[in-house]
Amino acid sequence: MKKSMIQIGNFLFRYRNKLFPFIILAIFAIAIPPAELFGNSELPNIKEIIGIGLALAGLAVRGVVIGFAYIKRGGLNKKVYAENLVTQGMFSLCRNPLYLGNMLIYAGVFFMHGDPLVIVLGIGLYLFIYQCIIYAEENYLQNKFGDAYADYCKDVPRWIPRIAQFKQARAGMYFNWRRVFLKDYSTFASTAVTLCLVELYEHWGASLAGHWLHITFLVSTMALVGITAAGISTLKRHKILTDRSFVSGR
Repeated sequence: MKKSMIQIGNFLFRYRNKLFPFIILAIFAIAIPPAELFGNSELPNIKEIIGIGLALAGLAVRGVVIGFAYIKRGGLNKKVYAENLVTQGMFSLCRNPLYLGNMLIYAGVFFMHGDPLVIVLGIGLYLFIYQCIIYAEENYLQNKFGDAYADYCKDVPRWIPRIAQFKQARAGMYFNWRRVFLKDYSTFASTAVTLCLVELYEHWGASLAGHWLHITFLVSTMALVGITAAGISTLKRHKILTDRSFVSGR
């Protein structure tokens, strides 16, 4: 079973950027977002509160990880790859803090949708996807770093961070806001646009009457976020915005 998951993980690692949007679309096609979570009319905004809250928590986790100890993601030639074994910063609390942040964001997106089947299926599927990717990375890291990685795995949990050791984990480190901004602006932008699209999807399935102001706000927000992200990308490409202070990692 684990061997099969490693093979699946290597495939997903290579094609995740192309596959993930289509996977979300396929899951969302199951049902139009309901106006209320689990049909509870007494809490009309609960799904938006939970969804946005989880997404913000995921972005915060990613921001803390990148700000304290940046790790290059994406592998080499779209394959799992690492030059160094990164164990400092948030990687001393759990072995996959960036994936933990991603899972919180995806959970937020599915809660924003609000259909019970979409929530359960979406979160369950992405947990499986990331577990496969993690198995593939662990297999690579074990083969490359041997006992050093085995000892790291014994001391640090795979998913659940050791929150009590947060102060110790950041000892001697400083938080680099500029690095977070430059390295993760695209994640912030894509999360904001996705949440807006889910909200628009809900309005598309219901009556549009009386919602034009809200729809205009959502469309304007997506346009502003998209233009801003494109501008940052252009400035980075022309080396006007740069950040040289990052650590190469696993």
